[in-house]
Amino acid sequence: MKRPPLIPLLPLVLVGTWLLLNDSLSISQMLLGIAFAAFVTVAVKTLRPLPAWPHRLHAGVGLCWHVLIDIARSNIAVGRIILGTTRRQPPSGFMKIPLDMHDPHGLAMLSIIITATPGTVWAGHDTEHNILTLHVLDLQDEATWIRTIKQRYERPLMEIFE
Repeated sequence: MKRPPLIPLLPLVLVGTWLLLNDSLSISQMLLGIAFAAFVTVAVKTLRPLPAWPHRLHAGVGLCWHVLIDIARSNIAVGRIILGTTRRQPPSGFMKIPLDMHDPHGLAMLSIIITATPGTVWAGHDTEHNILTLHVLDLQDEATWIRTIKQRYERPLMEIFE
């Protein structure tokens, strides 16, 4: 069952952006902004057939905090590897992680989080078996990576999207 959005954020943001860019609150600019927002909203709707209905958005606060901390730590670790402050060659490699999440929006967010974290890349997803292929620059302990992905990222995303 498709339900209409509670707050049409896209048109509101587009009208607001239109008015800011034109530096005017005249009636003609408001009407042009509304027409532009309506046109773009209708055009974009065909690109996104499955709307996202997030739940428990408070879980997103903790998730954002974990992601920011992990990105900062990864930046430092990758910087050490690239600048050569560590004497060892990092054992990079691919690994497979079984996922429990099936929501396409949650999977998209997981791919963004993983790829935004330096030293990790979302290398593939087997939709039939729901297995994520991940490339890690410094792959020392696969069990730690699996626990991190599933507990720190997948579990909160499942709370939000499923």
